[in-house]
Amino acid sequence: MSIKERISALRDIMKSENLDAFIFPSTDPHNGEYIPEHWEGRKWISGFNGSAGIAVVTQSKAALWTDSRYFIAAAENLKGSEFELMKEKVPGTPSISKWLGVNLAYVDNPSVGIDGMVNSQTTVSSLIYELRNEGGITLRTNFDPLNFIWKDRPAIPENKIKIHSTEYAGEPSHVKIERIRENLHKNHACGVLISALDDIAWTLNMRGNDVHCNPVFVSYLLIDPVGATLFINSKKLNAETTEYLINEGVTVDEYDNVKNRLKQYSEYNILLDPDEINYTLYNMVGCKEIVNGKSPASYMKTIKNTAEIKGFKNAMTRDGVAMVKFLMWLKPAVARGGQTEMSIDKKLTGLRAEQNLYRDISFDTIAAYQEHGAIVHYEATKETDIPLISKGLILIDSGAQYLDGTTDITRTIALGDVSEEQKKIYTLVLKGHIQLEMLKFPNGASGTQLDAIAKKDIWREGMNYLHGTGHGVGSYLNVHEGNHQIRMEWKPAPLLSGMTVTDEPGLYLSGRFGVRIENTLLIKQYKTTEFGEFLEFEPLTLCPIDTVPIVKKMMTDEEILWLNQYHRMVYEKLSPYLNSEEKEWLIASTKSISK
Repeated sequence: MSIKERISALRDIMKSENLDAFIFPSTDPHNGEYIPEHWEGRKWISGFNGSAGIAVVTQSKAALWTDSRYFIAAAENLKGSEFELMKEKVPGTPSISKWLGVNLAYVDNPSVGIDGMVNSQTTVSSLIYELRNEGGITLRTNFDPLNFIWKDRPAIPENKIKIHSTEYAGEPSHVKIERIRENLHKNHACGVLISALDDIAWTLNMRGNDVHCNPVFVSYLLIDPVGATLFINSKKLNAETTEYLINEGVTVDEYDNVKNRLKQYSEYNILLDPDEINYTLYNMVGCKEIVNGKSPASYMKTIKNTAEIKGFKNAMTRDGVAMVKFLMWLKPAVARGGQTEMSIDKKLTGLRAEQNLYRDISFDTIAAYQEHGAIVHYEATKETDIPLISKGLILIDSGAQYLDGTTDITRTIALGDVSEEQKKIYTLVLKGHIQLEMLKFPNGASGTQLDAIAKKDIWREGMNYLHGTGHGVGSYLNVHEGNHQIRMEWKPAPLLSGMTVTDEPGLYLSGRFGVRIENTLLIKQYKTTEFGEFLEFEPLTLCPIDTVPIVKKMMTDEEILWLNQYHRMVYEKLSPYLNSEEKEWLIASTKSISK
């Protein structure tokens, strides 16, 4: 079916159900950022393939809301369809409720549909309130039109799950479950329903492959004072994993039975995260009280233990070896001709796959040459793939899943001559990257309080970027993890010792080029003074930063010292795993610079 035919089919069923509009989010029943194909309804109805966006269809109009990362990509995806692009946080862009209020103003007793199973309690409750204030619009939550119009809808995955060794996890599952119970007791909660798939995978020390690039599996986990139940399709288990769960004190029930279990839940109260638990399940709970709060597992998994930190460092070393082999190959290969964005992506993935404990990429590689670098989340396709030549900048954002850690790295590389403008932008981004990595800060500071450090030189030039400066990274889990972030928008989650976080400032000049430089960092103790405990960042990523585009006179002495010390560390840690030719290349690429 074409997008036009899909919208037509939707409108037919909306009419039969007395619905004047329907809202399609990007999430699934577990509020995931990356989701199984079964729940990619927004993508199916609109054609927009970005990870974040909301599509809304009325009987006469269609619109899609997304953020600045996807403005350019969404405009291309929606071209030729009746979907109007709504740019979030841009002045003049209406909210979904305001837009619906205007477009349904002529309808008597308007009714809007949204699937309560794939939208959080917070999202739906807020929408109910907002729509009520837009002329008394009713919100219906118990209907999913995709069940009727998406004829070839993919099934919910039935892939087998695997045990994740305590050699890498560092702590048995039953111990984690007991720690969760202790946390619940402190917060006067009798139990918790864990819905986030990475929280479940972390808690149980199990991994799956139900979501592209994310080693998680579709399930729910209910923990109460005396037991724990995993709600999962039994086809995903075998004798080994079933026995393992029994030994860890976990019983198994079918995935869909979570609804009845919540209705029959007999404890006095239960902890539910309204930002995570979907609206339908949240409102099925039969106990006397719901305690609103974050799942303890969500916080606990962000603090990496000794084994996880060791695993991260080992994974980063192997990933660094793959990156050195790739970067050593890149420029000569481009000079010989025949290379494109997609071909170098394939080369890099192949080099990573040669490394021990490699399992998958951690997200789809962004290999963006020249003007494509200005598209923040660009992904080359057969239609957009372009040849590379020995000129200008290429931005490569990539990562891998290893059994002992997850990697995420961006390097912007000069393939040949670069313009003065490109050099200036590159240097501004590098300065922001270094300033953040050098920072010392009080224990418990939030990422919002740190964000300006990476942007101060960029802001001085009247420039800005709207994506986050940093996000948490999982331990052989999701590449985006945790509530802690470094970004301009207020995010109160504290930064604590043991957390991992990225440092990835960037600048993007539409139609020309983009620059981003990213390392994954470990937060660790710096020192304790009479003013309290202070923290610092340790770079985990091991890969040279291209010095060719740097305008050295723009750099401070302190920034140059940091870069030289970082490059010295990269060489010392990677050189034992390289052959003589690779060592020579790395020596040249990590050579000290000066003004």
